[in-house]
Amino acid sequence: MGSITDVYSSVCKELKLRTNRYILEVLQETEGKTGGITLKLTGNDRLRKVKQVTNKDALALSRTLRDNDSVTGLDLRYNCITDEGAGHLADLLKSNDALLSLRLTGNKIGNGGAMHFASMLQVNSTLQELDVADSDLGTQSVIAFAIVLNNNKSLRSVNISRPLLFSHQEETAVHLSGMLVVNQCLRELHLGKMGMTDYGVERLTDALRTNYTLKYLDLRCNRVTRDGARCLAKVLKNNGTLEILDLASNRIEDDGALYLSQAIALPTCNLKALSIPNNNIATVGLVSLSRAMQANNTLTHIYIWGNRLEEPVCQAFSDLLSSGRLSSEQTDVCVYEVDGCVCLAEVFHGLKRHYYWTPSYGQDVNPASNAAVALTNTQLYPNSSHTP
Repeated sequence: MGSITDVYSSVCKELKLRTNRYILEVLQETEGKTGGITLKLTGNDRLRKVKQVTNKDALALSRTLRDNDSVTGLDLRYNCITDEGAGHLADLLKSNDALLSLRLTGNKIGNGGAMHFASMLQVNSTLQELDVADSDLGTQSVIAFAIVLNNNKSLRSVNISRPLLFSHQEETAVHLSGMLVVNQCLRELHLGKMGMTDYGVERLTDALRTNYTLKYLDLRCNRVTRDGARCLAKVLKNNGTLEILDLASNRIEDDGALYLSQAIALPTCNLKALSIPNNNIATVGLVSLSRAMQANNTLTHIYIWGNRLEEPVCQAFSDLLSSGRLSSEQTDVCVYEVDGCVCLAEVFHGLKRHYYWTPSYGQDVNPASNAAVALTNTQLYPNSSHTP
């Protein structure tokens, strides 16, 4: 067998397809490497000339990688792949045991494409990360993923954020809750932009009380209020497994922050990162969180920008930063003074600030903007090729 570039060219010739120069360039860069390769073919890369990957390109890639054991990651975010291309990639994963990660964020594969992957997961026993966020999934496919994950023992991270759900009965949360009761392998679950209310969070937390493997729960951009925060606080009090909690852009307010503070202050809480920007939290809630950090040294990352940062809050977080209890790289605020008054300014740090954004010049080398990557690499995937 020739090089991977030769195989790709041969496949395109056989299928009578025009080679995609972007794919060709990325494949050429892998020449000489023997393993652990991630093909980064993102359609929004501004540092190189991109030709977005289509369904036909997905077919060519699936044929090229069918017998390849060097490529362990395939990053196809923000391309033009639909349900047809998803079918080709699902076929690849049915026959290839080397691929550990597949990212399809922003490709409109819809219900049909997601059902291809749900079917594939019944056969594949090696894939560790699947990201199909912003891919127009529907209720049917989200429930299908939940059902398949009842028996799948390989997946460590699943991202099904921003599906198109039109029911207000939160059937998806109920099915995901049932899955978390029996699945003892999943480490990350991303459920952002699902319109989830406190009822859905309560169903999830019912399951998390007996789940001792999930470490990263992403509930950003939902409709969680203080009651949902109270349910999550109960989990943090009684189950020391959860390490990263993302509640950005919800509405837990002061009461919700107080519930979380009470849990964080306990020695049984092992939470390492908490993201709560844009939650309408004021002085009472934020000051209580700063005091909880003083009581428990486990929490190292906290993100608070977009809340009501009044003077007592500014002083409390200034004290945390100046004392060294909170690192400036592990929060999204910095301190400045005006006429002797302590104020906080925003810093471009967070768990996943660069999830949608890409640099227009130079490589992104600041891990503080994507803290979740470092946290998950070191804590959740110690022996894998988990990619940012």
